[in-house]
Amino acid sequence: MNVLLTGATGFLGRHIAAALVEGGHEVTPASRRHGVDFTKMIESANWIPHLEEIDAVINCVGIIGEVGTQRFEVIHAQAPIALFNACAQAGIRRVIQISAIGTESAAFSKYHQSKLIADNWLRSLDLDWIILRPALIYGADGVSTNVLMRLARLPLIPIVGDGKQVLQPMYVDDVATAVVRSLSFEEVKKTIDLVGSENISYADWMQILRQAQGLKKGLLLRIPYRLAVQILRLGCHISPVLHPDNLRMLRAGYLSDVVQTMDVLGCSPRRVENGLFFSDTQKRRAAS
Repeated sequence: MNVLLTGATGFLGRHIAAALVEGGHEVTPASRRHGVDFTKMIESANWIPHLEEIDAVINCVGIIGEVGTQRFEVIHAQAPIALFNACAQAGIRRVIQISAIGTESAAFSKYHQSKLIADNWLRSLDLDWIILRPALIYGADGVSTNVLMRLARLPLIPIVGDGKQVLQPMYVDDVATAVVRSLSFEEVKKTIDLVGSENISYADWMQILRQAQGLKKGLLLRIPYRLAVQILRLGCHISPVLHPDNLRMLRAGYLSDVVQTMDVLGCSPRRVENGLFFSDTQKRRAAS
């Protein structure tokens, strides 16, 4: 297949692109680096020229926080809806939407709410759509992974409350594999959660990130939830990852059954290992 991949230069997008090529597909990338600015792609007519000779579309564009002209409403809702409409007009039936776990009608964050608008619009179209909703994605050079790894290196590891909030982190290559495999599914019009095989508390996850960097188990700094929210109101100016809404999402604890993920992958997701947090280049530097 010739696959239009939006967000092809992002963390997940790069891995999906590599998995597509490995699977024998041709990738047509769409990103700002390739001259496609999502903030200006809010009409279906904007997308039609990019869909020539395309067999399937994977929408992988996403932001964790609003910065400058990058707004949730545009990036997660308006531009994807325009793309989905263009697919319907161009006769491109297979559309894979990368959403997020917790994208439900009761969602409270602008992140989830904007994703939900696009998800529901896609569900309304007569296309062979699949919506994939990953949990926390980790791997080398992931924005959230890098931020949390820096926090894990601190002499006192900051956690919210008792740190027992449960995560189901999934390795980025497993997510990419699931995306590529979904291109050939006969059963479509499905929404599938993608989660890791381990339920890990936030406090334990921070210790795992610390130990992956060769550090001994650290002491925890327990921060009351309300104080943590106030701190992140300042932290979000440093990194979009440090936004109060992301803390609220952590507290909400979106969980799912790993059986869905196993069905998509055809096997169990990889268990967490130290080496999965680093690229081959980083490993070579550490060994030298």
